[in-house]
Amino acid sequence: MNLAKTILTALLCSVSCLVVYHFVCNQKQIIEIQDDLSRYIARTDGQEIRSYREAHYHDAPDDFVIPANQARRAVVSVKAIKIKGRGYKNDRYSKTNASGVIISSNGYIITNHHVVEDADNIEVTLDNKREYDCQMIGYDRSTDLALLKIEEENLDFLRWGDSDSLQIGEWVLAVGNPFKLNASVTAGIVSAKGREINIFDRQGVESFIQTDAAINPGNSGGALINTNGQLIGINTAILTYSGKYEGFSFAIPSTIVRKVVNDLREYGAVQRAWLGVGILDLDDQRAKQLGLDIVEGVYIDLVEKNGAAQKVGIRSGDVIISMENKPTLSKPDFLEVISQKSPGDLIELTILRNGKRLTKKATLQNQLNTTDLIGVRKDQILTKLGFELRELASKEKQDLNIEGVMVVSIQKNSTIGETNMEPGYVVTSINNERVKTVDQLISKLTAMDGLIRLKGIYEHYPSEYPYEFYK
Repeated sequence: MNLAKTILTALLCSVSCLVVYHFVCNQKQIIEIQDDLSRYIARTDGQEIRSYREAHYHDAPDDFVIPANQARRAVVSVKAIKIKGRGYKNDRYSKTNASGVIISSNGYIITNHHVVEDADNIEVTLDNKREYDCQMIGYDRSTDLALLKIEEENLDFLRWGDSDSLQIGEWVLAVGNPFKLNASVTAGIVSAKGREINIFDRQGVESFIQTDAAINPGNSGGALINTNGQLIGINTAILTYSGKYEGFSFAIPSTIVRKVVNDLREYGAVQRAWLGVGILDLDDQRAKQLGLDIVEGVYIDLVEKNGAAQKVGIRSGDVIISMENKPTLSKPDFLEVISQKSPGDLIELTILRNGKRLTKKATLQNQLNTTDLIGVRKDQILTKLGFELRELASKEKQDLNIEGVMVVSIQKNSTIGETNMEPGYVVTSINNERVKTVDQLISKLTAMDGLIRLKGIYEHYPSEYPYEFYK
């Protein structure tokens, strides 16, 4: 009996010693790991800290200090000044205060078009309080983006991130100037992607990133960044009844922004690609009519004659379920992919027709059903006069047997509008000097003053038609 008690006591002591040993060793190991991380952080810069976190952590970061500081230095305050009229002593004017993002070291800045629309003067203030006058490089109403430029070098700027790789639930930061509070940072998560909210009245490209990062008046044009400090969106809109933030905000994805920026820098206008179809979201009723088990995809309502889709045999009634091997679940998904393409690009589509899956490869075209890269020019001198121009496409030159510049749109009550000129007019000369390109016409318009006489033709008008105005 005593022997059994002795053995049991010895066994309990051994187990206790093992438990204590493992607890002490594990605790020591935890302390050593923490000490190692502290020493690692103490002797490295921000980039290496981020690399360490990426390698060892798969959840939310402990803080947003590094990406927030990077973004604050690259986000600017944008002031758009509009002269309203002349007073006895001073001009009457209004100011729009918003945000912009530096995207290159030599001073290119992206913001929202609605921030600087019709501005007579645009000024930006950097994080270091330096102020600059801005040049408008170009804008795109369809995506509500504008590209500005200041004359400076060696600026802090944000690098592009891939908005396509964003996951719902991922942390993001919004950086801007709400209520004139410069360089304010808010945090949230990605609430949804490919969101359409109809702020462009169905005339623009809507495939927004929805977040719950707080955005207020003044945040427009500011940065949406990921936790690596990369630009993954431009903050643009909120849904609100009060006029202030009520829980959701919306940003233009960086994949769209980057395409617009590149086109504006190279061509002065966005090279928009068209598939040549009218589309609708696939709803439950239409899916049942088509015999589909899923309600995912976009329904092709019509196919344009001589469009890219018709040329590869796509028909009305087909359902697009993927583009470029990415699921196309809705109209915003379709628009986001197309908005990243240019005329002449090849795109792979997967469609459903009569229950069968088909693959089509279409060469995208422009609105004229050609692959020419034609940009609508909206230079400052043109917008002040009140019209927008573009080059003639090769097919138009051939059909009209003429070289010149096409008038795309005319603003009511503008200098050009008062001449009664109409869109579709092809300018062939200015003050009896021939013009073949938009650059030539802009150069001559800039150099001339006084009476300006334009000559040109309409497609179905038998002879030259003149217009006069004073500059």
